[in-house]
Amino acid sequence: MKSKYSFAHASQLGNQRSCQRLNQRSKQQGLVMVFALLVLVSLTVLGIASVSSGLLQNKMAVSLQTQTLAFDAAEAAIAGVVFESEDSTVISDLVMIDPLTQARQNDALDMQNEALRCQDNESWINRRVTSAGLSIGAQHLEQGHYDTSPAIDSWSRTAYVREQACLGSSNVISGSHITCHVFVIKGCGQMEGRRSIVANSLTAAVLAPASQ
Repeated sequence: MKSKYSFAHASQLGNQRSCQRLNQRSKQQGLVMVFALLVLVSLTVLGIASVSSGLLQNKMAVSLQTQTLAFDAAEAAIAGVVFESEDSTVISDLVMIDPLTQARQNDALDMQNEALRCQDNESWINRRVTSAGLSIGAQHLEQGHYDTSPAIDSWSRTAYVREQACLGSSNVISGSHITCHVFVIKGCGQMEGRRSIVANSLTAAVLAPASQ
């Protein structure tokens, strides 16, 4: 009877040890699974962050390119006003009128209370630059895109500001009273499909006879 009890007790101890080993293996497998899930979650988060960063950088690059192209169009619009105002064919023509002379005939821009905006169509002198470029002996009023691929608009607004003494020079030249007529030229550029407008301004002073 004693040997049978010892054998039975030993068998029970063996079963307990086997159960403990199985429990330990289950716990280890559970820990491995949890660790694997944590690794997968970390890799997923890193992947999403990397993709988001790439998309953001791409959007920033596209936005910068758009701003650069629109700024070039705005600069071209300013150059167009200067080009036409220096065109001897337009200046000497009895029908055509250059933008600065046309602006001088209109009301002056009150810099304290008014703003020269790209969206203003009627208040100031308007010019456009198209893909045809600048032509001698022409007023640049045609409708069209400055660039067609991508489509970009380039236009300008010109306003007369004031008449003042020319700094650094005599007010009397060859017996005539000469003053500086000050103008503001705003160049505007916009890519088609974009709401934002890129603008740049140039202040120009032109020697001309005094009005009084």
